[in-house]
Amino acid sequence: MGATAMRSQGSPPRRRARGFTLIEVLVVVAIVGILAAIALPSYADYVRRSKIIEATRGLSDYRTRMEQYFLDNRTYVGGCAAIGPVVQANVRTFTFACPTETAIAYTLTATGKASEGMGNFIYTVDQANTQVTTQTYWGASSGVCWVVRKDGSCN
Repeated sequence: MGATAMRSQGSPPRRRARGFTLIEVLVVVAIVGILAAIALPSYADYVRRSKIIEATRGLSDYRTRMEQYFLDNRTYVGGCAAIGPVVQANVRTFTFACPTETAIAYTLTATGKASEGMGNFIYTVDQANTQVTTQTYWGASSGVCWVVRKDGSCN
């Protein structure tokens, strides 16, 4: 008798199981959970940083329009009321205000909207282009630039 005859006399060949074991599924779930725990906070900060650009761009636009207003009228008085709604129409996550407006000076403020996840951000600029970060979500502030990163760095 040969090897083939011996095989046919024994037990039938086993069928290979299909699918995943419980341990394999648990390992995959654990890996996905770890990746999500790392990735989601980083993604949230990335989205937050992308929204800051609206504030800096809006303040720069507002400032440019205020300077144009001054060239036309030789005063800043009335510029905030004339220009504010135009700038605000292009921005969704920040509210712009002009708390200080005199004949020779102004201060523009961008305050983040809490409903858009930007509730703790406040940026300002004045006629001398002094860029100030009063408050951020991360707790950073600066008297000389607009903070755009978690570590407190500027542009």
